[in-house]
Amino acid sequence: MLDLGSLAKSLIIAGPACGLILSLFSVAIVRRIGWSANVSAALGWMVASMGYGLVAMTEGNAHAFVVGAVTGLTTHTLAAPLQAQIYREHYADSIRGRLFSLMGTSRAIVAAVFAFYAGRWLFEHDDSYAGLFWVFSGASLMKAFFTLCMERVYLRKSMKLSILGSFGHLKADPVFRKLISSWMVLGFGNLLCMALFVEYITNPIYNFGFGAEKVSLITTTIPMLVFIVSIVAWGAIYDKVEFYRLRVIINVFFFAGLLVYYSVPSFWGLCFGMVLHGIGKSGGVVLWSLWTTKFAPADKVSEYMSVHTFFTGVRGIVSAFLAFELAQWVGPTIVAIIGASCIFIASLMLLPELKANWKKG
Repeated sequence: MLDLGSLAKSLIIAGPACGLILSLFSVAIVRRIGWSANVSAALGWMVASMGYGLVAMTEGNAHAFVVGAVTGLTTHTLAAPLQAQIYREHYADSIRGRLFSLMGTSRAIVAAVFAFYAGRWLFEHDDSYAGLFWVFSGASLMKAFFTLCMERVYLRKSMKLSILGSFGHLKADPVFRKLISSWMVLGFGNLLCMALFVEYITNPIYNFGFGAEKVSLITTTIPMLVFIVSIVAWGAIYDKVEFYRLRVIINVFFFAGLLVYYSVPSFWGLCFGMVLHGIGKSGGVVLWSLWTTKFAPADKVSEYMSVHTFFTGVRGIVSAFLAFELAQWVGPTIVAIIGASCIFIASLMLLPELKANWKKG
């Protein structure tokens, strides 16, 4: 296996978040050029395919691994706002949540099966990773191909390149501004705690020191199974339940899951905490991916989403680096309390809208 330094590992971990940050600028560029969302998204996935292919072709080269992996991970997430615009155009309003959740279920099942066989591959081939990265490369190309097969979706044409133009929606739309602010607080608290899930149960100083088998069960198998089972339900609920009410319900699962995971010092406490958090995460994926289709004007979904993904990337990078420093200073349990407090505050921020909609309906 490769011996990568801390900087290289940090760059790889930060790759997806960097892609989310850069997606703000990619939407502005696509609007100016006038390409379809399909072609633009496919181009990003083609570049990702080349990045993964570079890793596969140069197995054993640490520098090529970092360059290829970071390129692939970064460009793969660039298309998130463009995908939101495609969802808005091709998924009917009344069943958008259910259609998305069916896609999410199939994706999770494939990911679970692939993870199982990928582990066997690494074990049987003395940790040779080239074959796996060829799969990543091929999957990225297939994703690009199928997106190009869809009916073309176009963004609002812009006559000039305004890289930061999408931020104008924060000023003009108070509802959007409020939701982004709440999501920033929620996401920061959640990601802060998620960054420590593995560290908390593998580091002996926190009284667990579990091996790979238990760690995989708690942090991968359980949440993956919960995700597969519950995301279809969340998709159906998304189509029927008022948004603010649903947002707070999902926040409750995040809140409870974090507190149980970090406060109940037993194997079963960890498992139950991860189940609660996994239920919240599956609902959170539906909301994160689709909420701008509810609140943004039809032709501005990608612009709203690019602001959302930008701030998601920012909090992802900040929380990842801050979590370990905080854990060393105050311990994971206090970090969990901080994270849960952020989730609670984010929910309180939506209380006026929740009360207003409750009275209406």
